[in-house]
Amino acid sequence: MKLYRTPEGVILENDGRYFSVEESIDALVALDDLYLRLQSIVSSGSPRSADEPLVCEAPIEHQEVWAAGVTYYRSRAARIEESKDAGGGDFYDRVYSAERPELFFKAAAHKVAGPDAKVRIRSDAKWSVPEPELALFVNPRGRILGYTIGNDMSSRDIEGENPLYLPQAKVYDQSCALGPCILIQPDPIPPSTRIRMEIIRSGVAEFSGSTALTELKRDPVVLVEYLFRDQSFPFGCFLLTGTGIVPPEHFSLRSGDEVHISIDGIGTLMNQVA
Repeated sequence: MKLYRTPEGVILENDGRYFSVEESIDALVALDDLYLRLQSIVSSGSPRSADEPLVCEAPIEHQEVWAAGVTYYRSRAARIEESKDAGGGDFYDRVYSAERPELFFKAAAHKVAGPDAKVRIRSDAKWSVPEPELALFVNPRGRILGYTIGNDMSSRDIEGENPLYLPQAKVYDQSCALGPCILIQPDPIPPSTRIRMEIIRSGVAEFSGSTALTELKRDPVVLVEYLFRDQSFPFGCFLLTGTGIVPPEHFSLRSGDEVHISIDGIGTLMNQVA
């Protein structure tokens, strides 16, 4: 089942049928039995007309967005390469193998772009890339309730100059996108799930790549456990789990580029670069 946030409220999709949901995202994330609640809506509710257009917004209300870094070997290699001149490559190698993961704050809800909305590159960056990621939808008690697609926009030249510049490279207005929906299911998303990204420039595919969750070094449950140590999230949170798709060194995003990120079972998140 999938939850969409729209100007009319939350919409539930199940097997091609759409149902209106009374609760907000904030209220739904508080439910430990969310899947059962959605099943009850499907079994007792009346579907919406299929002719009604679905205008999707970012599926977030008051949740914070956090992110994990260097969770794929490909990401480790890219971080080492971009920071070698600054002498920071060893940090990324060590955190990839360490017990404690890299975790950082990514975005407040009002800075998150939704489906078909624009993401931004920093005005003082020369090397910017999107990072396609599986995002976890986590309730206030640290339980993973669902999954969505995340785009972690990053300024590689700024972080590469000095790893301490990571907050500037990663955290700015519209540096994060989420959507198009939240996948809610009773079982964890399977490791065979594939993540794909395609970047379209002037109607032509400038880059495409893919990976699978089998390449994710960190267990999502463990990432959440570390995030919730000595932290409270009264509205739950989203946690981006890292990227295994990195464009080549010569590539940098430009205004007008379209970033298409797809994850099996969830859908496709498209954003244009402002």
